[in-house]
Amino acid sequence: MVQQRINCHSLAVSISWTVCLRAHACSSVIIMAPSTVLFTVSLVLVTIVGTPERLFVESATVISSEDHRSRVGSSSSSQLNEEPIIGVLAQEMSYSLAEKYEETYESYIAASYVKFVEGAGARVIPIWINKTRDYYEALLPKLNGALFPGGATWFNQSNGYAEAGRHIYDVAVELNAQGVYFPVWGTCLGFELLTYLAADGNEHRAHCSSNNQGLHLDFTADFRTSRLFAKAPEDVVQILANEPVTANFHQFCTTEQNFTEYGLDREWRVMSTNKDWNGLEFISTIEHKTLPFYGVQFHPEKNLYEWVRGKNISHSPHAIRAAQYFADFFVNEARQNGQHFASEVDIDKHVIYNFPATFTGLKRSAFEQCYLFEANVDYLDELPPVYPPRVAAAKKGTVKKLATAQHSNKRRKNRCNKSDNSNRCSGI
Repeated sequence: MVQQRINCHSLAVSISWTVCLRAHACSSVIIMAPSTVLFTVSLVLVTIVGTPERLFVESATVISSEDHRSRVGSSSSSQLNEEPIIGVLAQEMSYSLAEKYEETYESYIAASYVKFVEGAGARVIPIWINKTRDYYEALLPKLNGALFPGGATWFNQSNGYAEAGRHIYDVAVELNAQGVYFPVWGTCLGFELLTYLAADGNEHRAHCSSNNQGLHLDFTADFRTSRLFAKAPEDVVQILANEPVTANFHQFCTTEQNFTEYGLDREWRVMSTNKDWNGLEFISTIEHKTLPFYGVQFHPEKNLYEWVRGKNISHSPHAIRAAQYFADFFVNEARQNGQHFASEVDIDKHVIYNFPATFTGLKRSAFEQCYLFEANVDYLDELPPVYPPRVAAAKKGTVKKLATAQHSNKRRKNRCNKSDNSNRCSGI
């Protein structure tokens, strides 16, 4: 790296004149205090010496969240929502996951996506698949954002992940048009779903070979002008640009060629690309130009919360630092949304805490934990009774045994409903 000697006084005067010229206010000479000079010089040295040439952005036009928010309209209050609630979309059981569990589960959410949101300071509401448009229209105005998780399912299946995603996408567009700042985040398959929906349901993806692949991001020249990276700390940018910390697990991808062919470049911007094991270049980060919609082809939640061995997932301090940035960014976007449930009781009926997380890693699943949902899953109609401390101690064992028996009986009934053996089902 080339080292340069810089005269602090000359540099300070040069910076001062640059600032005043850009501000069109140079009627008098700007005098800088010594401490200000040192601070300014330090910042300039970091920019000139510490930043690779391909990342240097000169006089960038930054589109801030506040500027973007004013474009789609803002809420009546400028105060940030300190208790954001984000909906995470479920998806139909993958073949490999369903193979490991005999129970009649229809859908699931990998717990790492829930933790991804919770770790940045938000609560999670599961969003069900196989619902009518009315369900999504009623639920989204209570949420502060939505997340499309990664996974393994097809987009042409009825009543599943993609169809639910279409309803969410359309309602989110409508909410933003009405002046509600409603962000949507897509990870891996969710990234692909965003582009699929934006392409009006046309299959635009190319086949990729990017499983178990750790990569650094190849940023575009203007990536710093995006909302996603405009305020990203320099150390996070350096980690992402130079270290293989992004975990990739996808067999489909979006290339810049098909991005353009399907007209996606008119409404979406690309901030980084990568290459798969065969050298095929694919898009790895995108954001909508006017709506708070974001997509990453890699898995930041895996760096933080998935521990399956042999998957080339980096858990280094740098990988954690970079992954946490994406979670913080998305939740901070949700904090700009002031929508809310009618009451805390209503929230308690909907939150993910009402459902158990299963240690699927024990059965060599790709996920350490999953929330597994049966076909008739729904939110609570009523909250369970809260007993006084002494009564609770006496009732605890009975209530637990009763709940276990009811859950077991429910599973037996579901299995019997699928069986032709009526004798086996009698008495249940």
